[in-house]
Amino acid sequence: MKIITAFTAIAIVGCGAAVAAAAPAAPSAPSAPSATPVKHASLKVCNKQADAKKLTGPARAQFVKDCRGGKSS
Repeated sequence: MKIITAFTAIAIVGCGAAVAAAAPAAPSAPSAPSATPVKHASLKVCNKQADAKKLTGPARAQFVKDCRGGKSS
């Protein structure tokens, strides 16, 4: 039973390494839209900006929502 568990663990680690080593596919055209989502500011960053602007209540909530959506700088 220990041998089967050991082989299973080795197989899992080996498959994970093989998947991690696979090269990402290159886009077919430079102007093609990216399949990965655009990363926007984190909640922590948006909250710090709201603190700096001394926003409270609904104005703060709207600012953070817009910040997270990439609508505000």
